[in-house]
Amino acid sequence: MNQTLRWGILGTASIAKRSVIPGIRGSIRNEVVAIASRNQEKADEAAKELHIENAFGSYEALLASDDIDAVYIPLPNHLHLEWTLRAAEAGKHILCEKPIALNSAEAEKMVEACQKAGVHLAEAFMYRHHPRYQMIQDAIQSGEIGELRGIHANFTFNSAANTENIRYHKDWGGGSLYDVGCYPISVARLLIGQEPEAVTAQALFSEKHGGVDMMTSGFVEFPNSISLIFDCGMWAAFRNEMEVLGTDGVLKVPSAFASDPDTDSSFSITGKLGNRVVEVPRVNHYSLMADDFADVVLDGSKPKFDPQDAVLNMKVLESALRSAEQRKRIEL
Repeated sequence: MNQTLRWGILGTASIAKRSVIPGIRGSIRNEVVAIASRNQEKADEAAKELHIENAFGSYEALLASDDIDAVYIPLPNHLHLEWTLRAAEAGKHILCEKPIALNSAEAEKMVEACQKAGVHLAEAFMYRHHPRYQMIQDAIQSGEIGELRGIHANFTFNSAANTENIRYHKDWGGGSLYDVGCYPISVARLLIGQEPEAVTAQALFSEKHGGVDMMTSGFVEFPNSISLIFDCGMWAAFRNEMEVLGTDGVLKVPSAFASDPDTDSSFSITGKLGNRVVEVPRVNHYSLMADDFADVVLDGSKPKFDPQDAVLNMKVLESALRSAEQRKRIEL
């Protein structure tokens, strides 16, 4: 195999154009060589706009190309299972947009299919590849803020005016929990290092928006009486923050999940060492995610995040949604 991973993009979603394709191109070991759409004209337009050499008028045609090693799937959530299975069958490594599936059973099928096909599968949680998250973990584990007591996190924005948004299709896996609530849940699991025991959530379901949860607040119970309190929304002012509380201090992370490589990504700690701001390198976490993926495929390196992590995150997400729908606490 080449020492550069050759990528095909399955779809022309804005996240691919705005963030992932530039991230891949800014990485060390990756290149974007093709893009596909459901029709040739749209594929040609995207290829011209993004300066991509090859355009395919169907996803099947892209998967059949021998010049592509890996695919990125930014399709709506309900299509993740189908096209991951097809990509695996075609022998392509897969980076799938979050959330990886509609439920944990689908996610398990995807992981098993990729293992059987001998291809790498990763969920596109770019934030956790940023070096500041290792720095945050190091600060917590050092005891600087004492014993961990809880995490507060939020991710909200307001897109309610656009009622045609694909996020407003309930059967497509739409709603704020799946779109942005997945981030606070993922980061709590990462920093606490254990799986939750139960979740309770309350949501604003809007009939104007296909009946999806437009705003959700949740309480996630972890072992040792540690909790995550979070909220997420698509009908609220923009917020994107995290606070980690300990017995002797607090760690605060502005722009916790969506961070621009051209802006400051530092975080603050008030704890046993006093008040300090931790300076963080300005890097593109999408590029780092792509290079970690390439290291796994090209060198056989161990992935930073095992594919099974996606299954575990889906278990919490689907339970949170069920809790909000049934208005009760769900044990995991």
